[in-house]
Amino acid sequence: MMETKDFALELKEISPDGVVEGYAAIFGNIDLGGDRLSPGAFVEGLAAATKAKRTIKMLWQHDPSAPIGVWDDLVEDRRGLKVKGRMIMDVPKAKEVHALMKGGAIGGLSMGYRVTRWEYEEKIRVLHEVDLYEVSAVTFPMNEKARITAVKSDGIEDIVTKLAAGDRLTEREFERMAKGLGLSNSQAERAARIHLKGQGEPATAANDVAQFLAALRA
Repeated sequence: MMETKDFALELKEISPDGVVEGYAAIFGNIDLGGDRLSPGAFVEGLAAATKAKRTIKMLWQHDPSAPIGVWDDLVEDRRGLKVKGRMIMDVPKAKEVHALMKGGAIGGLSMGYRVTRWEYEEKIRVLHEVDLYEVSAVTFPMNEKARITAVKSDGIEDIVTKLAAGDRLTEREFERMAKGLGLSNSQAERAARIHLKGQGEPATAANDVAQFLAALRA
């Protein structure tokens, strides 16, 4: 099954001709899905891709019909997966994304991959080996670390850690987290009530999820 994992955009360089360099993944971070990438996770998969002459695609928002370039160099270091690629500037979407990256409007990078070896450490799924297929530019990165960076001034780092550990949030904590992610006061309060109401009621879970999503969009 193909999965995705998002990270805040950390560009080292973006040249006028479309060359992009930075980090597509950071090791050691526990995301909101309860996953943690371990060092060495990409080694086997990247070696297999090289042997098969399979390139790692650069997509827009994980859309296979919207390729914007190719990642030429992908190397693990102590920090994470360092990538260098080139946008194909003759493609209109690539030219648009390039301009948005330079202007700071693109929020992050997101990987499309398959997990081939993992283990659980208590509630955390540690990913030891993954096959990487694509790295996309995305507008809103949803990785926990990216969220904490964006809302650190609101003091919710401890709340995100609690949520990632599977602990139940109080209504006030959930509201603070929702506001930190950009919801208005009324949206945050409505989402918190729906979230707390649905816990422990499996029979109404599907309806509660629908209400929760509606509250986010209201």
